Amino acid sequence: MQREIDRSGLRVKAIGLGAMPLSIAGRPGPEQAFRVIEAFVDAGGNFIDTANVYCLDDGDIGHNERLIAYALTRLGRRDEVVVATKGGLRRPRGEWTVDGSPEWLRVSCEQSLAALGTDVITLYQLHAVDPAVDFRETLGALIALKAEGKIRHIGLSNVDAGQIETALAHTAIASVQNRCNPFSQGDFKNGLVDLCKTRGITYIAYSPVGGHFGYQRLGADPLLARLAAKHACSPQRIALSWLLHKGDHILPIPGASKPASILDSLPAMDLTLEPSDIEAIDRLPRG
Repeated sequence: MQREIDRSGLRVKAIGLGAMPLSIAGRPGPEQAFRVIEAFVDAGGNFIDTANVYCLDDGDIGHNERLIAYALTRLGRRDEVVVATKGGLRRPRGEWTVDGSPEWLRVSCEQSLAALGTDVITLYQLHAVDPAVDFRETLGALIALKAEGKIRHIGLSNVDAGQIETALAHTAIASVQNRCNPFSQGDFKNGLVDLCKTRGITYIAYSPVGGHFGYQRLGADPLLARLAAKHACSPQRIALSWLLHKGDHILPIPGASKPASILDSLPAMDLTLEPSDIEAIDRLPRG
């Protein structure tokens, strides 16, 4: 695990852990969740993505953050791992709703600080832009939280190029976290990934192996299956390697609910694809 990203003050290995599956519906028991985090950290991983709303509902807010804090403390590795969290959503009755109001972002950040057991969050990302709130007001809340020393770096998630440019006119942006995988290549097609590279922003690819619903499609795709056989690995590892080949500022964060899953993902950093392999994946249909 030699490859690292060093962007905007974030120095992390080039594959992180998406911890969301450890806390939503169908989540594993606490000990298995701990084993996933343990396997990731013991293998050298040092970036974990979470959010206050990675939970079952509003009564369970902060579940994922508390789980990560407990695991890293138990392992004695808190200072070795960058934990990035997000605010700007709610979970009423288990639904996913947007709330980018400055008031809710402040409450969310305070809750995350408590759940993570820290005085400052290394990377705090807006989970989604709220169309009912002036984006500049949302940004203002994040800028204020940074000025108060509660967060070190500001990130954005589920955004387009225009929103990134608007944000950059007001503050430094360390990361952009959008959905990206072989079947969701929109940010390559529209130039957003290149924009992030030009602007020195780490591009965090979530659902890099398809996510909850796309995982099976990726595993069954004939091209990825052929490449997996060629390189003697899983189709999921092929997908991660493809992303890493697409830019040295790209940080995929595959989710995992079993130790074996994350341990299968990490060796993608050592897998070299041929240009023809990459071009073939580039041509996969979106959907």
